Amino acid sequence: MAVASAVVLLAGVLAVLLTRDEHAPRERASQLTTPAQPRPVAHPRLPAERPRPPHGPLGARVLRRVQLRERPGGRVVRAVGTLTGYNSERVLAVVGRRGRWVGVLSDHVANSRAAWIPAEAVELLHEPYRLDVDLSARRLLVRREGRVVRRVRIAIGKPGTATPTGRFAVTDALRIDDAHPQYGCCALALTARQRDIPQGWTGGDRIAIHGTGATGSIGTPASNGCMRAADADMRWLLRHVTLGAQVRIRA
Repeated sequence: MAVASAVVLLAGVLAVLLTRDEHAPRERASQLTTPAQPRPVAHPRLPAERPRPPHGPLGARVLRRVQLRERPGGRVVRAVGTLTGYNSERVLAVVGRRGRWVGVLSDHVANSRAAWIPAEAVELLHEPYRLDVDLSARRLLVRREGRVVRRVRIAIGKPGTATPTGRFAVTDALRIDDAHPQYGCCALALTARQRDIPQGWTGGDRIAIHGTGATGSIGTPASNGCMRAADADMRWLLRHVTLGAQVRIRA
């Protein structure tokens, strides 16, 4: 999983704003109002190297430009290409299958809802990891093949900008510029979006799990919706968690 340069807005919380030009050949990340920029980070396994199973937790590696639809054969929500706005391979979490259609999670569809794409436009991949977030416990559990392999203490959204609950997925792994240690080393961008945008906030609505220089905030409700973790935990997550891994967040 290779992640090329992209632009991430970090101002107390990581927020990512993607442009919405549906006629553009590929998504672009919008410009920042802060100087923090992610650097490329290489995942130990490319999606193509994962086995191709007939069933189980699946990701869908997009092979060509494809239209996301509200339902099988339904209204087009958006066309997407093989790369995300951060130049990661686009691997979408699979949450349903109907005949020749695959239901997937995308940041271009409302929180937790599935978009539908033709099965012939994707390669199905096994997803060994799942992230389970318990907001009340301020805890993230990492499961591999159903077994807990790491427990991560996190900060969550503060009152008024609570972290959204539901089913989401990892879209990108990003390394943050070392010149801005207050935002930590790195981030996992999610399909989740913040519905409760603070007045005056111009940083977009994407939710992520990211590091922090304010380690004292970990274990408290402190952010505008993102989850903060210690850098050691974030580095572990970037080394292991695959694109398309599902993230389940509960209150």
